[in-house]
Amino acid sequence: MRILGALIHIAFAAIFANKLRSGLTFIGILFGVTSVMTIMSFLEGAMGTIEKQLQALGPSTFMVSKMMMAFSEDEFLEKMKRKPITLEQADLIDRECQLCDKVSPRMFTGEDIKYGSQRLRDVGIMAGKSNLIDIVDIQVAQGRFHSSEDDLYRRKVVFIGDLIRETFFEGVDPLGQVIKIGSRKYTVIGIAKKRGSMFGESQDDFVIIPLSTAVRQFGLPRRGGVFLTVKAISVDRLEETMDEVRLLLRTTRKVPYADKDDFDMETAESILERFNQFTMMFRLVFVGISGISLVIGGIVVMNIMMVSVTERTREIGIRKSLGAKQKHILLQFLFESVILTLSGGVAGVALGFLVAQALAGKVDLDINPSAVAISAGLIVSTGIGLIFGIYPAMKAARLDPIKALSYE
Repeated sequence: MRILGALIHIAFAAIFANKLRSGLTFIGILFGVTSVMTIMSFLEGAMGTIEKQLQALGPSTFMVSKMMMAFSEDEFLEKMKRKPITLEQADLIDRECQLCDKVSPRMFTGEDIKYGSQRLRDVGIMAGKSNLIDIVDIQVAQGRFHSSEDDLYRRKVVFIGDLIRETFFEGVDPLGQVIKIGSRKYTVIGIAKKRGSMFGESQDDFVIIPLSTAVRQFGLPRRGGVFLTVKAISVDRLEETMDEVRLLLRTTRKVPYADKDDFDMETAESILERFNQFTMMFRLVFVGISGISLVIGGIVVMNIMMVSVTERTREIGIRKSLGAKQKHILLQFLFESVILTLSGGVAGVALGFLVAQALAGKVDLDINPSAVAISAGLIVSTGIGLIFGIYPAMKAARLDPIKALSYE
């Protein structure tokens, strides 16, 4: 242990004796580990945020649409050719599906909203039935959501997001106020609880109106069609429920037996899994780029250590003549290499987390340093020190003490 402590002390002394050289090595590793840590932390934060949003749907819920996700141009173009899901098909599922607890069709559009002289442009308009509030992640802060009677009689009532309330009704009770959606007047009957933002976009910039009212004012969307959220009677029967809905849709849409579904069905879990697969490509690309910078940093470490061995040849000869063994010289130079790269790794982990936090603050992500990301940064930096430091260390250890002492 005394010899080990002495070797570490000598390694630190050599590092501080060559501050410029050590600093260049430190910076090379620092930038590489910082980029790896930033990317991993940011992607994990994004996945955590998305997972939190999807979990709000509940484990017994799934979604049906003409197109849920497309991760390539070919997939997107293929799905765009599909016929939209119609309101009649949604009603059929609601009537015929024995295992469905709730079937909530939705449609989306965008319109300008006005209140007095104030205007918000291209606000997201969501239209749904009265059971929509039981399925989506929206809670009532004030007033009420629209009822089945509102939907039946196509009443012009509106449930607004918190951003709409802040913009139009600061200091005023919104309930009973009249706003214009497009050219039609709607009475405010409820306000949603504030949801904050995700990826830098507000989640409170929306209004919800009865589906029947929306169909009368805007018609059915030609491209996207109706989006369905279906809740099974129990989690245990989720797969059976999805199979029943699939059969009903394939039958009414006249999909040939041998053909694939011409619609998408996804649970929260399957969406998260597909998104994780998609982000994995980005992880591999970015980590690969960061890996190149780390390899370059490793080459710099090796070159600097080789120069150090050359400059300290006489020192090595003196130490060997005084009884130092090959393993002691080997460990001394390996310690120097690992201390440099590991210190760069520790600083890179800290800086990477700070950079990720700064970026997350701009897009409203919750970033916490994961054990995986921290371990990866420290293990990689230590590994670089060992891999790229072993050759210079072995060269130093194998020096002939007589030749080393006569080196000028």
